[in-house]
Amino acid sequence: MSLKLAITIDQLSVYYNEQLILDSISCSIPQGMIAGIIGPNGAGKSTLIKSMLGFLPKRNGSVKFFGKNLKEFRKKIAYIPQRAEIDWDFPITVFDVVLMGRYPHHSLFSFLTKDDYQKAREALIAISMLEYKDSPINSLSGGQQQRCFLARALCQEAEIYIFDEPFIGIDAVTEKIIMNMLKKLKQEGKTIIMVHHDFSTVTEYFDWVILLNKKLITSGPTAQFFSDHHIMSTYKTKVDNI
Repeated sequence: MSLKLAITIDQLSVYYNEQLILDSISCSIPQGMIAGIIGPNGAGKSTLIKSMLGFLPKRNGSVKFFGKNLKEFRKKIAYIPQRAEIDWDFPITVFDVVLMGRYPHHSLFSFLTKDDYQKAREALIAISMLEYKDSPINSLSGGQQQRCFLARALCQEAEIYIFDEPFIGIDAVTEKIIMNMLKKLKQEGKTIIMVHHDFSTVTEYFDWVILLNKKLITSGPTAQFFSDHHIMSTYKTKVDNI
């Protein structure tokens, strides 16, 4: 039985200041997978997801989401950036951050509804953060901040969730909470893509891997493609030295 494709990337090339960052990447991710993007520093992992989302311009190629272009499907994609990219000094509460997940469902001048507020509360309950709803976002720990942004993604009710290294600088308990929630989303048929760097958890966390080093090395089911051979091809070094 063939799998329904959530994301299809075709001959994607990205340049920055005329320097080639991604070279003709072609791969796909089936629906209902938790997919990890793996590769060394400077391999283009974050560039890949940012170009998929239109944050960086593509030189060539295309990206489709369930066969649709980004403009048609954007409100069904939740993006959680690296914590380092977020202005944590901005004066906003946890509840207001989570409520931002409802914005894609409204036109520019429409008002949030009672249902939107209820969905925000439910998202905070799902990640055990309701007691912090009135706290300033900058008063939270790193792990709590990441859980807050996961709640925002849940509130959006997306079909595709894209994370850029969500586990950097957070505690093991929060990492487990996040992964349990992502596995629940997978059971609901959602698709999750994550830039990841910890080799020790790849086989536990991901159904699907994309091994990348400016070019696509390989992609497919983790059990088959996260092998010593493909890892060495990606990092150009011995696995024992990684």
